[in-house]
Amino acid sequence: MSFANKRLSKELLKMKEHVPPGITIVKSDNLEEWQMDIKVLDDNPIYKGHTYRLKFTFNNKYPIASQSPVHRTTNHLRHPRPIPMHPHIYSNGIICLDLLGSSGWSPVQTVESICMSLQSMLTANTRDERPPGDKEFVAHNRRRIRDIPFVYEDDNV
Repeated sequence: MSFANKRLSKELLKMKEHVPPGITIVKSDNLEEWQMDIKVLDDNPIYKGHTYRLKFTFNNKYPIASQSPVHRTTNHLRHPRPIPMHPHIYSNGIICLDLLGSSGWSPVQTVESICMSLQSMLTANTRDERPPGDKEFVAHNRRRIRDIPFVYEDDNV
């Protein structure tokens, strides 16, 4: 068993024993892809009543290299999962958050800590908008998430 698989097995076991409030394991059938649902736990009117789906895809470099999650849309009639409106979340689900990039990533991060950081990011947001240049970015970006040179000049949202 690889180091990545050992680490992911431990993380999954820990989360199955106790998952933090507002976080649900949706899919973890294998150690290559997990899906998690997150909810914002406060009364932020932008996100109240919504649940958001995150897709994590892992490779054998985890946790040394970041495995950036992506928001995923689902259109189930009873349980829709939209991509949240946020100045750091593109309409294709890519999340611009420094701890997910190669310069901000640390192997001490876990799937749980990433989910909690995203909950916090949404809780603190007051702007119901997409990042500047969203349409152009979504139409033309072909790079892997960890290879995108995001600029983190606005940490007030």
